[in-house]
Amino acid sequence: MASKSPFDEATKVTAEQGEVVLQGPDSIGLSMTPKAAAETGRRLRDGAEQARKQAERRKSSSPASDPPPK
Repeated sequence: MASKSPFDEATKVTAEQGEVVLQGPDSIGLSMTPKAAAETGRRLRDGAEQARKQAERRKSSSPASDPPPK
């Protein structure tokens, strides 16, 4: 789905006039209702946890992590 490397900096989040405003890298910006922002936050936490586990599995299964043959 992603066409370029993932961003390595967090999105800035502020509240303005009853909306949650996100300002991300590469001039990405959007606003959400508080309800949508809360659900997005839950989904981000879940996705981050899944990605962390995937990265750990990938790292532990890479040949570089295997002990050298005897």
